[in-house]
Amino acid sequence: MSRAHRSVARSAGVFLSALAVAATLGVPASAAAPGHDPGEGGATAAEAAVIGEEHARAHAERRRAARNTDDYPQATRTAGLASLTQSQALANKAFRPAESGRFAEFFPSPDFGVHLAQLPTGKVLLFSFERVEVNPTKETGPTDRIGPTNAGRAFLWDPARGTGARAFKEVRPPTVLMPDGTYVPRPAPFFCAGHAFLPNGMLAVFGGNTGGKGGSGAKLSFVFDPWTEHWYRNRDMAVGRWYPSAVTGADGRQIIMSGQSERGTGTPTPVVERFPAKGLPVPWRPYDIPLGVAAERFGADAPFRNDYPHLFSLRDGMIYGLGRDADQQWLFDPVKETRRDLPRRPADFRGYGSAVPLPAGLRGPDSVLVLGGDPRDPNTYRLAAGRWTTERPRAFGRTQDDTLILPDATLLTVNGALDTRDYGHGPFNPKADLKYRQTELRDARGHWRLGPAQRLPRGYHSNALVMPDGRVMVTGDELQQIANDPDIRDPMDGSIEIYEPAYLHRGARPALDRAPRGELAHGAAFEVRSSTASTVRRAVLLAPTTVTHAVNTSQRHLDLPLTAVRGDTITLRTPPTAADAPPGYYMLFLLDARGVPSTAKWVKLGRR
Repeated sequence: MSRAHRSVARSAGVFLSALAVAATLGVPASAAAPGHDPGEGGATAAEAAVIGEEHARAHAERRRAARNTDDYPQATRTAGLASLTQSQALANKAFRPAESGRFAEFFPSPDFGVHLAQLPTGKVLLFSFERVEVNPTKETGPTDRIGPTNAGRAFLWDPARGTGARAFKEVRPPTVLMPDGTYVPRPAPFFCAGHAFLPNGMLAVFGGNTGGKGGSGAKLSFVFDPWTEHWYRNRDMAVGRWYPSAVTGADGRQIIMSGQSERGTGTPTPVVERFPAKGLPVPWRPYDIPLGVAAERFGADAPFRNDYPHLFSLRDGMIYGLGRDADQQWLFDPVKETRRDLPRRPADFRGYGSAVPLPAGLRGPDSVLVLGGDPRDPNTYRLAAGRWTTERPRAFGRTQDDTLILPDATLLTVNGALDTRDYGHGPFNPKADLKYRQTELRDARGHWRLGPAQRLPRGYHSNALVMPDGRVMVTGDELQQIANDPDIRDPMDGSIEIYEPAYLHRGARPALDRAPRGELAHGAAFEVRSSTASTVRRAVLLAPTTVTHAVNTSQRHLDLPLTAVRGDTITLRTPPTAADAPPGYYMLFLLDARGVPSTAKWVKLGRR
């Protein structure tokens, strides 16, 4: 596409269907219209000439899938969404927003949101895969596909631009040749990867799906640069990883564990890798772009029997690896590169459930709460000081749930299901029990209570994060998004819901007018400006979330010492060490006596 043509396409919006692009560029509509699928590849030469062969193939695949809607017609999807909207409104009449919050918005998204990251630019990165099926009672993702349909996709949502299609921008992953025997170029199939933030605000993404063998691990390694809004490829990892976990340590380097290897499902790798390799610099500045950078093998193995373990870097600087199997709980020393056993968790096997490093005031977290993952067990389990305790239960057991730390240090659980793609009525059945749509709220004393219901049930591949304005974004679960898509033929495959916590319904918010833009050292005093400084009672740092498959290794909540208030100037102090708060970007909130937070400003912790 020429520069002039690209300009025309952008001026028309960030998404254009093949039909719209063809019309803009003078290609006959019949060559790009849905339902016209000539040739073995399904794409016309004219269409390929306009948007490229690779992109044309993707459009052709989408048209093929959209035609096969007779077994799950649009009327069923429309009726399903209407029913969910009605039952949500009825259920939520029982909840007062000032006590339980409320779901305020529901709008289309161009991506399923299998992976989610709150970027320090304020935008949100969503990425997943191109759908290969539009019937939600079948597998919609290219898990076992070989060839070009095994492809990834990615988009940015800019909340400042609202909720329409123009608020989204496609940020296509790099084109790759996968070692699957076909070597056909396609957007990198990095879905079901692991990811964590680097100190410079970039998101590192490891692994993905090569296709075949029930799902094979890819050796792919990328970073997404939120400043340039581009993907950059690094050197492949030593082993393939599908469903790995990654966490950022106190030194800013990332530890990568587990994942199904390139040999296929049932072969989780014990190999641990570190990125970047120790002999290479850590990317600290926004313009330090890792490109072609290598990982290296870590000194200890992590023989998890199951994928996506929960990984946390806690106050002691150690990496806690909490496996889904009760007897696979380990402590990793990132300096000595050793592994030792932690006590067996009280509960048995837990599937995809959440885990949260609990807020610990002025210091970094020193305990983890494990919850969800077993529909028969509503209990929550805390690991602290090398021992497990059984904590207060939630209302019922659920899997696929997402639990977030809010700015006021309370916890919120959204999403959940009975089992993988089972919401109470059997697998691949979009019908859902209402309870799996209800939120749960944990107060400062550790008590749980049910909250309002979200619109869609969201289980497998569901996600959520806290935004800088204190709202919560909820998305994910391609089965439910496809089952309730208001127009299965348009490019808006997914949906996003916005939850407003109770603190946003308790009156005016404190103001945070100015925060330092430079890098802040640990244990250092700094000043912020607030026109409502006299009402401020707390200042907190909240790490941005990057999450997938109920695994969220990036969450962190710290109170900051408030040492002085003079007029509109508040003096604060950063966390004492990098073990308390690993280097990188954080959302800084000011809170009043009611727990109402300001809109956050981004601050960066690191070396100054």
